[in-house]
Amino acid sequence: MRTAAVIIWGGVALAACAPLNTYYKPGASVAMVERQTTQCQVDALAKVPVALQTLRTPPRFIPPRQICRSDGRCYTRAGYFEPGQTYTVDPGADLRKRVETQCLADAGFAPVSIPQCPAGIAKTAPVGRTTALPALNAKSCVIRNGDGSFQIVTQG
Repeated sequence: MRTAAVIIWGGVALAACAPLNTYYKPGASVAMVERQTTQCQVDALAKVPVALQTLRTPPRFIPPRQICRSDGRCYTRAGYFEPGQTYTVDPGADLRKRVETQCLADAGFAPVSIPQCPAGIAKTAPVGRTTALPALNAKSCVIRNGDGSFQIVTQG
């Protein structure tokens, strides 16, 4: 139980340090970005539906082997097959993501990755959340809030 809690909190801590990867259009509202992203995901799914395929890796033959003891007596362990592993793939996933990205590009959005703000900036910035996307520059960074929202800060 304790190990599971450590793993969960570790994952939360890592997510808080990760950059914000989103689609961006300066001046657009966060609600508009979310709405357009959802619409483009639905459109992409309609154009490139999920087509899961279950595949299997080939079985592997483990050959027989002779095992000898220190007293000189030997025996042979029989060979056997290890069955292949099954796995599922969606061959259209990459295309679906490209269709989504193209839809958002057609609406004027571009994918961006905004780095996490250093701790000093995050502590001194007033608490808030971004509702309209500001223009970005090399000194822009993001502060993630506990409720899942974020605040984009431009230093200096």
